[in-house]
Amino acid sequence: MMIKKFLYSQKVAPYVFVLPFIAVFAIFWAYPLASSVEMSFQHTMLGQEAEWIGFDNYTKLMSDGVFLKAVTNSVVYMVLTLVILIPLPMLFAVLINNKFMWGREFFKSTFFFPALTSVVVAGTIFRLMFGEMEGSLINSFLGLFGIEPVKFLKGQVTGFVALLALASWRWIGVNMLYFLSGLKSIPDEYYEAASIDGASSFQKFTMITMPLLKSTTVYVVTISIYAGLAMFIESMMLWNGNNSPKNIGLTIVGYLYRQGIEKNDLGYAAAVGIVLLLIAMIINITQLIFTGTFKKED
Repeated sequence: MMIKKFLYSQKVAPYVFVLPFIAVFAIFWAYPLASSVEMSFQHTMLGQEAEWIGFDNYTKLMSDGVFLKAVTNSVVYMVLTLVILIPLPMLFAVLINNKFMWGREFFKSTFFFPALTSVVVAGTIFRLMFGEMEGSLINSFLGLFGIEPVKFLKGQVTGFVALLALASWRWIGVNMLYFLSGLKSIPDEYYEAASIDGASSFQKFTMITMPLLKSTTVYVVTISIYAGLAMFIESMMLWNGNNSPKNIGLTIVGYLYRQGIEKNDLGYAAAVGIVLLLIAMIINITQLIFTGTFKKED
């Protein structure tokens, strides 16, 4: 009876409801993060006793050319995906949301379908599409214009073309649905009033749609920054492994996998993971401050 009275107390009930979240957060995020931070200051090999080495792993990282290459690849990939996966989905969402648009549900399903496809399957298909043989899909298309076969997956620029094509195919539809959800919250009266004042479609988009989609845009940018920096499986499947030519497809997570799983250096891999977390936090906090998300309302 006392336990039931305690649980139904107005002071205790809120804590009971949030307890599952706190437990999951502590077990699956806070504890692993704390363990990773501790491990990053150790020399830890599977099956061996951990040895405390201070900042040696981080000092080694700063002079590790392969790691710096992975960071560069991840940051460039993130920036390029932002350039593609923010404006294009927003534009498609505006077009589909237009009341004169026919086949809305068909286009929504068509754009979203790639996200349901296994990244392993998608990566394998794109590897075949961008193959270096003359009979591969992309090279067959280029051959129609008299262009010689291109070894896409052996060059830095062409390799990123393949990566970005895969990312665009998979995620444009998802981001488009986010923007469609944001568009639904904009009252039609705003557009009707703008039409009465003689505003053009472009003016409506820049003066009404974009400002009122700010919160949705900030959210999509935030998750896209993390997704870009954390990309791994796409690269691994596209190059059929974690060893692309001259590391042109190596990412930060790929380097973490190489050190922690392939080379069994768990301490060094933990340091890579902590640096990745810091990079993602710094970039995201910067863009949140820049967009005024942390600004107090008047």
